[in-house]
Order: sequence, then C-alpha cells, then structure tokens
Amino acid sequence: MIYTVTLNPAIDYAMHVDNLTAGQVNRSHGEYVLYGGKGINVSTVLHNLGVESIALGFVAGFTGEEIESGVKNLGVQTDFIHLNSGLSRINVKVKGTKETDINAAGPEISKDELEKLFKKLEKIKDGDMLILAGAIPKSVPEDIYEQFIERISGKNVNVVVDATKELLLNVLKYRPFLIKPNNHELAEMFGKTSLDEEQMNYYAGKLQDMGAKNVLVSMAGDGAVLFTENKKVYKIGVAKGQVVNSVGAGDSMVAGFVASYFKDRNYEKALKYATAAGGATAFLEGLATKEKTEELLKQL
Repeated sequence: MIYTVTLNPAIDYAMHVDNLTAGQVNRSHGEYVLYGGKGINVSTVLHNLGVESIALGFVAGFTGEEIESGVKNLGVQTDFIHLNSGLSRINVKVKGTKETDINAAGPEISKDELEKLFKKLEKIKDGDMLILAGAIPKSVPEDIYEQFIERISGKNVNVVVDATKELLLNVLKYRPFLIKPNNHELAEMFGKTSLDEEQMNYYAGKLQDMGAKNVLVSMAGDGAVLFTENKKVYKIGVAKGQVVNSVGAGDSMVAGFVASYFKDRNYEKALKYATAAGGATAFLEGLATKEKTEELLKQL
C-alpha cells in the first residue's frame, strides 16, 4: 500500500479575477474548490491513474470535515486524525493576469495528536511506500519528517520526499527512494540563485552522495531530469498545451512517477509518465486525469 502524509490540508478556493486591484472590491467571474495539500494531491492523482493509496494527516473543525468528505468523494481512502480544536485551512487562489495566493496558517497540532499519527505509521509493512510532501506547520518539530522515517527505518519501505531546504536535506541520511526538488529549490539548497546544466548535474549528484537514491528535478516549461540510483541520467521536454493551472503539477509528477515505476520498474518510462501527469494538471483546472495524462504521453 502507498501512504501519503499531509500535515496541514486545505480547501483551495480558486477565483477568476481579471485584474485584481488592492484596496477595492474585486468580483470574480468564476470559482471552484479543490481539496489541497501536497500529499492529498498525490493521493488524488494516484487514484485518477488507477493506483490506490491511503491519505494520512490532520483535519480540524467544519473545514476539516469538508476536506475529509471531499477527498473521499474523489475516491481516495483516508485515515485522518481529527484535531480537538482549530480549523483546517482555506487557501484563496486568485487567478487572472497574475496568480495570487493567500495561504492560511492552519490549526495547532499537539504532541498527543502527533503521537496518534506515529501509531498509524507504525502499521506500515514491508513493501509499502510512504510519501512525505510539502512544508510542515509551525506547531510540529522541525525534524518531524526525520522522526517519521525513523519510526519505520527497520522495515523495507520506499520513502518519497517532496520538500525543500533543510526539511529535505535532513532526511537524506535515511536514503529515500525518490526526492523531487524543482530547479529553483535545488539551487536554493546550495546557496545559489540559479543553476546551469552542468551545475544542476553536479548538485543533483551531491544529493545522491548525501543519500538520495533517485533525484527528479522538475524545470516547469523546460522539462525535467531524472538522476537514477544506477547513475543514469534521463532528460525530457514537456508536452504542448495551454497552461491554465500551476497548482499541483509537481505533486502530479510524483504520482505519475510512482504509478509508472511500480508497475513497470523502468525509470525512463516513469519519467515520461511523471511529465505527462504534471502537464495534465497544468492544462486542466483540476488535477491530472488518466485520459489527459495518456493523451500527453503520446507527445513525449
């Protein structure tokens, strides 16, 4: 079984506003709701691609109940912990000539509530996969991802981590199966503002030297590069289409990679499917569907 962890889920409330003007009343000409959080996005796209998973995490208040209900209605199996106080986030996504996001902080998570999640993780078995994705709320320890992996370190579990900066760097000693920084995050981790191709190859190799088995670097419209555990490097461009959504494309890449690799055990195929899934989300007003992913796959 594949397990995803979303510590701070959200309702993403998207509104189309042609020209957002601060200090004035702005009216949208269309709205839609997504149930968000990087782990939830991964689980949703996995389900859309025909791969089942269990979404773990925390929800709180009436917004948390809506998130749980909405995710279940999408077909995703959930095992969320209900917090005693607070409200799960509502993030506002304003879409127009420029995209503007207003992300809420989210509820406090107590030590006792966090321990309930540890207990769930301890049930993970040999051969399962754990996907840790996204930033962490301020109320949990900074090394929480390390603690999660430590709890299952005696088992044969493939761990995927999609995070940034120290949150990612600090888990490398546990030899995660896959990490997925984008090119800007990779540069930032090593104190650079940008990277050319030679530098990207070098620093991705550094992440492998530090413990990562496979490194998938996404580069938005410039495609992606996969550095594999057997020291092969695969590069790919992107499919053609009209970008209408930037939210969840990276999460969709993770889902696409996992869905393909654990079916065929082929890294090159997994990179193509990951890229198609990421593109599918970018070209839709929601997350990638199997139909759109396989349509784009023919271009790659």
